[in-house]
Amino acid sequence: MLQLETFPVGPLGCNCTLLWSQESGRGVVVDPGGDGPKIRRRVEQLGIQVQALLHTHAHFDHVGATRELQDLWQCEAFLHPGDAYLVEHLDMQTGLFGMAPVPRPQTTPQDHGDTRQGLRTLHTPGHTPGSCCFQGEFTGGRVVMAGDTLFARGVGRTDLWGGSWEQLEESILKHLYPLDRGTLVIPGHGPLTTIGEEQDENPFVRK
Repeated sequence: MLQLETFPVGPLGCNCTLLWSQESGRGVVVDPGGDGPKIRRRVEQLGIQVQALLHTHAHFDHVGATRELQDLWQCEAFLHPGDAYLVEHLDMQTGLFGMAPVPRPQTTPQDHGDTRQGLRTLHTPGHTPGSCCFQGEFTGGRVVMAGDTLFARGVGRTDLWGGSWEQLEESILKHLYPLDRGTLVIPGHGPLTTIGEEQDENPFVRK
């Protein structure tokens, strides 16, 4: 069973999640959005051997420390091909938000149904064309890392590059709300929630 720890990183407070096996020590990092040294220190404190970096999407605040950690750990960085253009235009992204440029990572394609470290990839376009969520189980129960697709009482914005409200709504209804109501939701930013709470109380998309 996987261990899990989530903490905010980067200037926009992206929720970075570590998942690892207590037995083998092997694990993954989801959305290393910034503060590379902070992520590295915590990984070293926990004794995790990072096997891969997983990304819910390629906005700069979710990939800010990817290249730094990729070079450090010599591991692959997985991203849906639909967001490859966002990686190519990272400088444009950071420039529009008045942020310093971030190094461009080398990415490996991930797609719907792929499984790594016990996490199943769900392709959930809408916030971006390549947005994905990662669903699995850890010592506390079922969990889904929802990126900027679903928040506590909110959903991802669709007015940025490649966003689509119709796709976002369909992704939530088709791939997230069918999950068990007790599934812990780790959004890309802000407080954690559950699938059941969002089914009942999310003002944007109801089951």
